Amino acid sequence: MKRVLILGGTGDAAALAAKASQIPDVEIITSLAGRTQNPTEIAGSVRVGGFGGATGLSDYLRDRKIDYLIDATHPFAAQISHNAAIATRDVSIPHLMLVRPAWEKMPDDRWIEVESVEAAALALEQTAKRVFLTIGRQQLAPFARLHDVWFLMRSIDPPSPGTAIPNGITVLDRAPFTIAQEKQLMLDHTIDTIVSKNSGGNATYAKIVAARELEIPIVMVQRSPTPPVEQVADVEGAIGWLLDRL
Repeated sequence: MKRVLILGGTGDAAALAAKASQIPDVEIITSLAGRTQNPTEIAGSVRVGGFGGATGLSDYLRDRKIDYLIDATHPFAAQISHNAAIATRDVSIPHLMLVRPAWEKMPDDRWIEVESVEAAALALEQTAKRVFLTIGRQQLAPFARLHDVWFLMRSIDPPSPGTAIPNGITVLDRAPFTIAQEKQLMLDHTIDTIVSKNSGGNATYAKIVAARELEIPIVMVQRSPTPPVEQVADVEGAIGWLLDRL
């Protein structure tokens, strides 16, 4: 019996767990950070919570006798991805990253590309008045100081108690969304600017198309560099990688 640890929290990770669980003589364990209150159902075993940095993850890999680690976390979960690279080197097990491709800017897109959420907040100061903030609930604080800007904030779960929340309203919803839904939401709230992370994938791409068609600029937060480990772009590639090693 081979044991696979999937670092999850994404739709890709859940799909990977479902397919990998069908492989004979393979035990799948998915690890969730615990930030989403009601995660989708996941095949196999599930653990919730952090590891205690790279050292704690190394200890877990040894203690549970993990044979393979597949990092299918969100493209902006940079810290756990770097910890995984360190830990798998430490215990000498194969390590794969499932990294969905970033969205590419199209000719009609009006993107303002920035390196961080903090830089995105700075980019709004001069021109934005009504902003669709689609970065989740974890990094709202940099926008709370923009008192002259109104925000439509969307996340799966409400902000944690004590979080500095920008002026505006919060909508709780889970992707996928249609282009028509996104356009109507933007029109209903007279949105003049969008803030998004370049997460890639299809689930939330409708907002990018809607913004393009409505000629609304997007302040697009770019990804940090990934660790120098083997990567695939989709679930099928990850399954193929795993089967080649079993």
